[in-house]
Amino acid sequence: MTELLLGFDVGTSSSKGCLVRPGGEVVARAERAHEVTRPHPGWVESDPEKVWWDDFVAICRELLDGADDEVAAVGCSGMGPCLVAAGADGRPLRPAILYGIDSRASREIIELTERYGADAILARGGSPLTTQAVGPKLLWLRRNEPEVWSKTIFFFTVSSYLVHRLTGEYVLDHHSASRCDPLYDMSANAWIDEWCEEVAPGLDWPSLLWSTEIAGSVTGEAAAATGLKAGTPVTAGTMDTWAEAASVDVQEPGDMMLMYGTTMFLIEVASEARSHPKLWSTVSFSPGTHNLAGGMATSGAIAQWFRKIASDPDWQVLEDEASAAPPGANGLVVLPYFSGERAPLFDPKARGVIFGLTLGHGRGHIYRALLEGTGYGVRHMLDTMKEAGGGAGSRLVAVGGGTKGPLWPQIVSDITGRAQQLPTETIGASAGDAFLAAVGSGVAQPDDRWNAIGGTVTPNASARSTYDELYSIYRDLYTDTRAQAHALADLQTEE
Repeated sequence: MTELLLGFDVGTSSSKGCLVRPGGEVVARAERAHEVTRPHPGWVESDPEKVWWDDFVAICRELLDGADDEVAAVGCSGMGPCLVAAGADGRPLRPAILYGIDSRASREIIELTERYGADAILARGGSPLTTQAVGPKLLWLRRNEPEVWSKTIFFFTVSSYLVHRLTGEYVLDHHSASRCDPLYDMSANAWIDEWCEEVAPGLDWPSLLWSTEIAGSVTGEAAAATGLKAGTPVTAGTMDTWAEAASVDVQEPGDMMLMYGTTMFLIEVASEARSHPKLWSTVSFSPGTHNLAGGMATSGAIAQWFRKIASDPDWQVLEDEASAAPPGANGLVVLPYFSGERAPLFDPKARGVIFGLTLGHGRGHIYRALLEGTGYGVRHMLDTMKEAGGGAGSRLVAVGGGTKGPLWPQIVSDITGRAQQLPTETIGASAGDAFLAAVGSGVAQPDDRWNAIGGTVTPNASARSTYDELYSIYRDLYTDTRAQAHALADLQTEE
């Protein structure tokens, strides 16, 4: 028997945990489904205690129930960047405001961009202000919920909240901090004090650590709740996509990772900081590392939506029908902006379009076109990364639930012309959390590799000309329908 590492991740639609032995063998895993809430159009929230913490406690106890050894260290991650406003006791004062899929702070994005200047924000923080940014959401909270703001002392993300519940410490990892635009200086790896004070006066700002640094140890209270041993080290943690990158060894400059999930996310490891007004530039989970990243607002969520409204919601039936349809779905193009769009449009009022329908199109054509729309979105992000000096990438690793079936990854490879490597272990961010915890506790070294490649998706050259033509239409379609989409967004009262 050897010691174990515990990794835990909170996603948009579920929480996952695993126990991993040094070297990468996953010996136990557990999952709990949950849902976000949408109390108003453009608002997306989650309950940190009843969802994040309760999921952690339940999953931790389930994993430990069959464990044959003690846990050497714990690592956590989560969707983000999210905003939890907490009082002096560290408990949330309201539900968490979620990441870029929550667009309530559009006014504050414009205001802060005008106040500090788009160029200055990009130069210091690496990213433009978008619905993904934490700073505008802090300002929104201060302005719109003064009774909550008057009691707010701390702010947390998913991982830092879990770390606080486990250890009592108030810390945030550098990567998550670099997503709190415009409040973190990428060059100095520090908070921008004057902007922090202007945006959120009186807030106590967390100490900054790298993701593999030990934030603290499990308290007696947390031990009683979770079954972990008091004194177990807990690392600072990070956001889910970066933990997932760690789980599949995407750590070297030129490595890229594409995550197929409720949303789509693409990151590239870089040896130096790069920025682009239509992408996010961040620090990574260790000193001296940088990333260029883009994320769509919806991808798997669209497939789930279509499954709910299809007369036969069986996934395999839909997959088979879509596989039988030709590349390009017989002349259908979908704009996958069903919840607005993040990178590279940064347009919360963008809306979904299914264009080119005829009476000859069936359910399989539409489902295939929905998947193809996400593929065009990936290609758009890759093209934008190339404008920023990246995007070539020595290798592209695909992860997430969408890789479990062959159709979706094949469509994306055909559209982008890029091969995708599929790792052997696909458990996701929680495995990366375990690896980061292993590094932090000295059980593993940063350059250890725990996850071999199990297969490769190769582009089908015969489909390229069709997809090139339809991609051009895809790009024009957004521009040509933007004004109408915005007008419709203003009329919509619910999502």
